[in-house]
Amino acid sequence: MGMEAVTVGGTSLRECPKCDGLWVDTASLEHICAERERQAAVLGMTQPPGAPASGAIEDKVRYLPCPECRKLMNRVNFASYSNVIVDVCKSHGTWFDRDELRRVVEFIRSGGLDTARHRELEELEARQLQLKSAQTAAAWDTPMPDRELDLAHHSGISLIAQALGSMFRDS
Repeated sequence: MGMEAVTVGGTSLRECPKCDGLWVDTASLEHICAERERQAAVLGMTQPPGAPASGAIEDKVRYLPCPECRKLMNRVNFASYSNVIVDVCKSHGTWFDRDELRRVVEFIRSGGLDTARHRELEELEARQLQLKSAQTAAAWDTPMPDRELDLAHHSGISLIAQALGSMFRDS
């Protein structure tokens, strides 16, 4: 790809003159996501004539090679919830089709990243709770080693464990 270097609000990007797409390296994207001044500069970029309407859906899915390593990039929904599908090379950066970087910045400024992080934390906590429940249920189905069984018999715990275990297995 014959891309041209451009600077937007102190951030170095590369732009494709044919399709108006932008290549943003990983460090630059982190700065854009974190700094409101850089976000404002992106929002202030002039949109070339004939740009598609915001949120336009692509007619066909295509996988692009990374401009750095030439490996095919992964298509991902930015921050899982933005509804902006971007092409990502984990090692080098992100490709934004025309208008996508502006849409991502609008998502960030509307609190989208904070909402996405909150949702991810809730999902992680729910998975941890499910795992803990599964481990507890599995513990009831696991027979005790003989030594522990002897100790449990002497302390009366085995009767309680057996009763509770049969209740959980029956339900």
